[in-house]
Amino acid sequence: MELSFKQDEQSLSGFLGSGEAPIAVEVKGDDLGEIALITDEVLSQMASVDGIYNIKSSMADGAPELNVYINRTIAGINNITVATVIQQIGQQLQGRDVGKIDYKGEMRDIVIKVPDITTKELEDLVIKSGSQEFRLKEIATITRSQAPKEIFRRNQSRINKIVTNMNAGSSLDKVAQEIRAAVRNIELPANYSITVTGEEAKRKESMDSLLLALLLSVVLVYMVLSSQYESLLHPFTILLTIPFGLVGAVMIFLITGIPLNIMGVMGIIMLAGIAINNSILLVGRINQLKTTMDLTEAIVKAGQQRIRPIIMTTLTTILVLLPMTFSFGEGVSMRSSMAVAVIGGLVTSTLMSLVVIPCVYYVFEQMKWNITQQANRKH
Repeated sequence: MELSFKQDEQSLSGFLGSGEAPIAVEVKGDDLGEIALITDEVLSQMASVDGIYNIKSSMADGAPELNVYINRTIAGINNITVATVIQQIGQQLQGRDVGKIDYKGEMRDIVIKVPDITTKELEDLVIKSGSQEFRLKEIATITRSQAPKEIFRRNQSRINKIVTNMNAGSSLDKVAQEIRAAVRNIELPANYSITVTGEEAKRKESMDSLLLALLLSVVLVYMVLSSQYESLLHPFTILLTIPFGLVGAVMIFLITGIPLNIMGVMGIIMLAGIAINNSILLVGRINQLKTTMDLTEAIVKAGQQRIRPIIMTTLTTILVLLPMTFSFGEGVSMRSSMAVAVIGGLVTSTLMSLVVIPCVYYVFEQMKWNITQQANRKH
């Protein structure tokens, strides 16, 4: 029998290969001791947040170290400076070059240092000041502590990172909000801060970029349609399909309970290009028919002729995307949200393009006719 353990990679990092933790909290400041105290409070508050597990701090499980605290009063009385103590400890532990020797025709450095020593032997290291000699323990106190594994810096300030994983099915937005609420009441000294980062921060940056891309795509589509139809008005008729598609995409996310993530927004951007195809088919046919018949008759005739290709195009697109909503494996929640966004948007945009777009086209044409009539009367 074989057992295997895998992490369920349903987050952005699992799908895009990002090494960033789903949720990270940064404690920023100058003093590592104060950062450690704040970190303990943050860990205590995060432990009460539902939906997260495996909370880790970059300052935990650090390497052991010895701290030498020099008594400046005693050192000053004996004319010993801190720099002198540091220099002599370094020379005795790391060694000091005292010359060179010819060894088998090769010049080699002569390094004098003490062998590996214990803490007790470190306390007995001899520190010289002129003709006087002192034991290190006579002018300093030696304590044990743990140093952080990593010390991060940003803008010359030290940062401790606290990372955690999320339970399957937990919403990134909701968990991030709960963590912010949990650490909001922690009292911080001046120039210290607590920030929720990780995949949450990257998601916000990506969302902003994608929303800008959506706006840019709409502008580009309008420019293409304006040049195609040589009109500034009817491209708006076609673009009305996009908000109808957005309504459908949002509704299907609310109905299914699937969280709207970055791939979902990308699906909405794709929807902006797919949904208008039906309106282009319909408006293009109306423009062709209205040259030979009455406007109302042209709208009805175009709807009858284009309803089948519009429905078939939409149906084939939905059927192609449907397996993605039921797929399995890593990153399934990311892929399914994109498919769900396109499917939900196509359903509403198709129905609205068959019902609303002809009415809007008729209203715009009547407005143009009225404006033309008024202009002719003035002349």
